Parts: sequence; C-alpha cells; structure tokens
Amino acid sequence: MAGFLALAALYMIFGYFAAFICNFVGFALPAYWSMSAIESSNKNDDTKWLTYWVVFAAFSCVDFFADGIFAYFPLYWLTKVIFLAWCFAPTEANGSQVIYTKILRPYFLKKQNQIDKAMQKGADVVSNLVKMD
Repeated sequence: MAGFLALAALYMIFGYFAAFICNFVGFALPAYWSMSAIESSNKNDDTKWLTYWVVFAAFSCVDFFADGIFAYFPLYWLTKVIFLAWCFAPTEANGSQVIYTKILRPYFLKKQNQIDKAMQKGADVVSNLVKMD
C-alpha cells in the first residue's frame, strides 16, 4: 500500500493527467457518493455531502485565482488532491466539517443579511432585464 501511495504521489507531481485525476477525485467521486446519499433513506449522509459541496464551492472560487499561479509548482496537484480527499474523508471531523464550522459558517452567519440583500438586488436586475425582452 505504501508503494502504491508513493507512486500515486509521484504521478500527481510529474504525471501528465494530474489535473484530470485531481478533478476526478474532487468532483466525480463525491458526485457519485452524493447521488447515493440522496437515494438512501439516511438524511445524515445528505448533510455530510451538502457540507462538502459548500466547502468545494468556496474552495473553487479561491482556487480559480490560485490555479493560474500555483499550477506551475510541482506539488500543486498533489496538495490539491490530498486537500480534497481530506474534505470528504469518512471521518466525523473531516476537512469539510472543520472548514465549514470554523470558517464558512461563522462568516455566513455574520454576513447573511448583507448577502441576502445583494442576492435580492441581483435577482431584481435579472428580472428587470428579462422583462425588457
């Protein structure tokens, strides 16, 4: 197992399809597990995967800017895939839970009214544009 992990790590550093593998690990696998959670009768797994997707969305917004800079660093894809795997790890305190409870939730609760007002303004603009057509 250690040999496989070492080879996988080396591939994520030097391999040609590292970006694809990273996206597969961070998006395709969690999407499948999320669909399985939706179809199960247990609602706790739904909350787990909703939390992952909230963290994934926040990370993707930050990563959009960082990707162009950090993609040239050899450990970027390895670090990213480890981070995403930590976020959906099958533990009680995985990365999604930690990031959501310590960073995203407090910020959201503090700024929720301002965010809601901005979202409503945006919806009004779109609604007015649609009415013009």
